[in-house]
Amino acid sequence: MSAPAIVDGYFPDHGDLSYDVRRYDLRIAYQLASNQLQGRAVLDAVALTDVDELHLDLRGSTVSTVTVDAAQVARFSVKGEKLVIRTRRLIPEGREFRVVVTYEGRPRPIPDGSDEMGWEELDDGVIVAGQTNGAPSWFPCNDRPANKASYRIEVTVPSAYHVVANGRLAHRHRGASATTWVYDQPEPMATYLATVHIGRYVERPVTASVVPMSAVLPERHLARYDDAFGRQPEMMDFFVSTFGPYPFGGYRVVVTDDELEIPLEAQGLAAFGSNFLTEDWDAVRLVAHELAHQWFGNSLTLGAWRDIWLHEGFACYSEWLWSEESGSDTAHDRAAAHWRRLAQLPKDLRLGDPGPDDMFDDRVYKRGALLLHALRLTVGDDYFFALLREWVARHAHSSVTTEMFRDLAEEVAGRDLAKLFTAWLDELALPELPS
Repeated sequence: MSAPAIVDGYFPDHGDLSYDVRRYDLRIAYQLASNQLQGRAVLDAVALTDVDELHLDLRGSTVSTVTVDAAQVARFSVKGEKLVIRTRRLIPEGREFRVVVTYEGRPRPIPDGSDEMGWEELDDGVIVAGQTNGAPSWFPCNDRPANKASYRIEVTVPSAYHVVANGRLAHRHRGASATTWVYDQPEPMATYLATVHIGRYVERPVTASVVPMSAVLPERHLARYDDAFGRQPEMMDFFVSTFGPYPFGGYRVVVTDDELEIPLEAQGLAAFGSNFLTEDWDAVRLVAHELAHQWFGNSLTLGAWRDIWLHEGFACYSEWLWSEESGSDTAHDRAAAHWRRLAQLPKDLRLGDPGPDDMFDDRVYKRGALLLHALRLTVGDDYFFALLREWVARHAHSSVTTEMFRDLAEEVAGRDLAKLFTAWLDELALPELPS
């Protein structure tokens, strides 16, 4: 059988278009001292075409058994970063099926140019940063952002450690030397947003918000938590009033004892290094940025990585909105200052298709936010904020594209906005902000 069609031009070796996973049930036992992971993954899926060969993304693990619908498969092999499964019989289009994979290994982050992603050991714990293609470092998956699924994540670790994963803590069982933590994530989630955090943490509720929130961190950092996060309940309430209802059951912030270069957002939670426990704007803006991703990136997820501005531009503009709401610089002042900075930088990035090497260039973040501000100045506040709320409501828990946003913007505003979007998304020159 031929190889699966290319899923995404940015990451052509990831994902399989012949099937969708509907639910992942991940059961993991992990030893921190030896970095040894034993896993069992159950994938409930549906065939999108007739298929007799399945390609799962998995890196660095040894696979011991594979079954499809409880029957031993004809054969399976790990080729590079793919687990290739040859089924005993053809799975017809539309048929639901179940794949069970048992595996083990010592997970390592996946190199990504000068960076790394995926399962990573801390000084005394673990952090998982899945974006963009780090999920295969710890479980077999169909690693394409448009294939969103529900999850059950079960992690067993020595009892001295606290585990956080996506969703609601459904169960915790403490044994003689190990504790099993079970999290349930019912809302659909892209593979890169699946995460596990392990550390010597305490968890404390955060009150005074319309949304249940908690802080997970080493006890010795509790006194500093409010420096950066003290106004997060206000921030949450402001975003709910601006964007619409919070899309998940709750929100956790994990603060690691280690310092981290950047925060890490995942569905229903975000992780920050202890170096971000400061009241400086550069820390507080990132608190707003990661929280905004719960709407823009997690509930509404890009279908292809070329549309990354739909995540980062919206989250960056949310920083500026919070700046104004919190009594600091106005969104317009922030926009004008960043326009001046971008005007001094090279004009060789196309926002609507930045390429895999530049998709997280700061110009994507700032130019994306400036596009939104230009749109706001063009259509006015009433239409702009109505557009944001409709965008979030209409496409909740689904995959989105730039074309979908452009169409909705014109629908809500009742006018042709092609010139504005073309200038900001497709052209290299930096457009002027509307006066």
